Amino acid sequence: MNNHVLDQRLKNIPASVWQKIASIDELKGQWLGGAKFSPRVLGNLKKTVLVTSTGASTRIEGAKLSDEDIEKLMRGISIQQFADRDLQEVQGYYELLDNVFSAWKYLRFSEGLIKHFHQELLKYVEKDIRHRGEYKGQENKVQMIDEAGQSIGILFDTTPAYLTPKEMQELIEWTVQAFDEKQHHPLLVIANFLVQFLQIHPFQDGNGRLSRVLTNLLMLQAGYAYMPYASHEKVVEDNKPEYYLALRQSQRTFKTAEESILPWLDFFLKIVHQQSQIANNLLSAESFEKTFSPAQRKIWAYLQNAGEIAPKELEENLKIPRSTVNQVLRKLLDLGKIERLGEGRAVRYKTL
Repeated sequence: MNNHVLDQRLKNIPASVWQKIASIDELKGQWLGGAKFSPRVLGNLKKTVLVTSTGASTRIEGAKLSDEDIEKLMRGISIQQFADRDLQEVQGYYELLDNVFSAWKYLRFSEGLIKHFHQELLKYVEKDIRHRGEYKGQENKVQMIDEAGQSIGILFDTTPAYLTPKEMQELIEWTVQAFDEKQHHPLLVIANFLVQFLQIHPFQDGNGRLSRVLTNLLMLQAGYAYMPYASHEKVVEDNKPEYYLALRQSQRTFKTAEESILPWLDFFLKIVHQQSQIANNLLSAESFEKTFSPAQRKIWAYLQNAGEIAPKELEENLKIPRSTVNQVLRKLLDLGKIERLGEGRAVRYKTL
């Protein structure tokens, strides 16, 4: 792999791809021009996305914590029924992503930063203490993980350990140069970095989670300012089978005469477009309801006519799972649509 090979992947991009990029950038402009939220609302939205993104990204890799579990954990509430490793991975992801959202303007994308991120990602995971922040010392494979956290097959072989430092150096140098020289659209650069990073699989563990943290960083640095307010990881989780398929379809062509990034590029742009739409649906009181499922809209409508009400009452009266009730209540709190009264079992909510 060299810079010429990476550049060649981004030649002859079809018109359909450019149309997707244009649509994403139009939504990007709408967000930049229309996001007039108060700092309090933005802060609340970011807290929700940190929980949602942490849950989604770790579940993709086999963890089992729900968003509600993660929110409790971040509030310091002990959760006993989960494995220590799941709790440790969640803590590391949440803190690292929070730091990226807060400091992305001041971070210089480099090999050292990626290794530092890996160390921070796994800093609570006792099992990984020997290889935090260090490239892999033995071969690893990319496996597809099902909802039970079990491997259901190997997707592809990765770069041999002895070649990993060389290929990572080349990839990062190309990525930095591509951003500086602006010969390629930044979405193409980011997509190409991600698919190659996951092909190399440079660390013994944590590569998938780290790739999603790096996605947030690179997208923010490329001007996609809505990243902290609409979860990228959640959209990937909701399209998990396609995620694995797109990676496999592109990566199995690498280092062959038929090399093609298009399957991955189509998937990546689809995900970014969905995320952009979710962000823009938050821009007005009317359109934020478009982000709700039918069950969620039912809860919101009930709240508007109920005065003060407890979550248990919503669950019982509407026959909707408590997890969905809690999800909607968190979202409405973050958007400043309702307020919470009391704490614990006595908590109640009312519209503003």
